[in-house]
Amino acid sequence: MERAEQVHTLNDFLLREMPEYRAQAVRFPAEETAQRRLLRSLMNIRPPAPLSPEFLALQDELLGAEREEKGVVEADALPATAAHPRIALWKGDITRLRSDAIVNAANSALLGCFCPCHGCIDNAIHSAAGLQLREECNQLMKAQGHSEPTGGAKLTKGYNLPARYVLHTVGPIIQGAVTVRDREKLASCYRSCLELAAEHGLETVAFCCISTGEFHFPNREAAEIAVDTVKQFLQTPTSIRKVIFNVFKDLDAELYRDLLGENGAAEGSP
Repeated sequence: MERAEQVHTLNDFLLREMPEYRAQAVRFPAEETAQRRLLRSLMNIRPPAPLSPEFLALQDELLGAEREEKGVVEADALPATAAHPRIALWKGDITRLRSDAIVNAANSALLGCFCPCHGCIDNAIHSAAGLQLREECNQLMKAQGHSEPTGGAKLTKGYNLPARYVLHTVGPIIQGAVTVRDREKLASCYRSCLELAAEHGLETVAFCCISTGEFHFPNREAAEIAVDTVKQFLQTPTSIRKVIFNVFKDLDAELYRDLLGENGAAEGSP
């Protein structure tokens, strides 16, 4: 099946499930790029629910092909920093990293971002992983019976991501001056992810810049907390042999280079 036909078939399936969106869907041009954006939008807004084997097979075929086209970056191949042989810095799209786990900066519902094509990392990770990720998160949250607390962590499969697992953590939301509690909760995000990864014997973990961006934690202070917490954790016996600080913006790359004493960060190919 050609790519355009795959996208059309998946869109048709989701619109049969959610007919209330047909009026909006017809506004998307028929060309493939627009229809692929429609598919991501529909996947983003679809509530968690069981998925048919036919949909999953076609979705996984599409997402797998897109994963290979973007190019997979091997975590093990990323150079460690000179001063910290178990820490690497990489600038690029975290959904390209093949590591044991990548970290998702989630919200307290832990179901992913429901805003169509939103630019947050939560949306990017769920969109690349596929709808199975939302359903697994939903099952975890049903079992838990309450919102995910700030500073904790949950582990799920990675599905169509190169990473084997996703570590979901909810960082503090800053509304004014940063408090001592905010700093403690952000440190707890990093510590909880590392502890959970170690419990499962994982060896490579890639962190995004938790709580910056949408949650408004100041970038420099967040980076300082991230680096300090990871360095302290790696001083203890653990299965984790490499931690990657993944950045996407030049600002964050410069901050981490400074904190890690590096001249530059490894970067993904365009």
